[in-house]
Amino acid sequence: MRSGFAALIGQPNVGKSTLLNRLVGEKISIVSRRAQTTRNRILGIVTRNEAQVAFWDTPGIYEPSDELTRYMLKTALRSLEECDVVVFIVDATNPSLAKTKQVLARVRSAEKPALLLINKTDLVAKPPLLPLMEECAQLHTFAGVIPVSARTGEGMEDFWDTLIPLCPEGEAMFPADRFADQTELQLAEEFIREQALRLCRQEIPYSTAVRIEHFDESNRFISNTQKEGAQGLVRIEASIYVEREGQKAIIIGKQGQMLKKIGTAARLAMERMLSARVYLGLKVKVEPRWSDKAEGLKRMGYVSRD
Repeated sequence: MRSGFAALIGQPNVGKSTLLNRLVGEKISIVSRRAQTTRNRILGIVTRNEAQVAFWDTPGIYEPSDELTRYMLKTALRSLEECDVVVFIVDATNPSLAKTKQVLARVRSAEKPALLLINKTDLVAKPPLLPLMEECAQLHTFAGVIPVSARTGEGMEDFWDTLIPLCPEGEAMFPADRFADQTELQLAEEFIREQALRLCRQEIPYSTAVRIEHFDESNRFISNTQKEGAQGLVRIEASIYVEREGQKAIIIGKQGQMLKKIGTAARLAMERMLSARVYLGLKVKVEPRWSDKAEGLKRMGYVSRD
């Protein structure tokens, strides 16, 4: 039996969160085309007959510009220090080798065994892949260079065959039925933020945040005496935080229509997760420049561990 931690590392938007969801088989990390969607280190646990691997989905590595991005960079670098194996991911559709070299300098300093995944291979023609793989392989001494598609699952077994021997020998670290470290409340916050980013697109900056104000599951579980097939109810009240009044107006939308769309899409994701009906109440609040203040990050639930 082998057991260890693997850090998913790379530039923003290379597909780390999509890969984590694919590996775990559950949606535990939100996905967006917007850069820097992942803020905290998210743990996904995969247990197989021969191994248990705990994957850290980390924020994309790039130069920070405010307190939030500095927090995110610290989070990613901490994962490099604490993992057993680095899974370095490059986007086949946009390799950006100059920036890749900058991130690899961080990987090299960690002195950990590393795999290189060339992701999004389903979106490119096959002939150019081999030269790209060879060029990337020259950048670092990788234990393996594997083309994959996190979206379709292509290359996943090759990935496992190469990854597992790099993990330390040892018993499983987590119960076999556990697949994540996030609470349902944290996932609910992320589902709301995901829909705000998806539906408002470029009009809303990455600094949008969500906090659950009230999470009542007292009526979640139906007793055996009630009607067969009936579902319980979870009541959730949440606030979406932005930094300017104009952003608040965009999220609310004309006659509240955008906020309603965000709430409907997030509620459906929550109902799948909780296996219960969900009442979701949303408010939009303005917290000026919270992303560039240490106290603002703390209020939004982002606490650095130096």
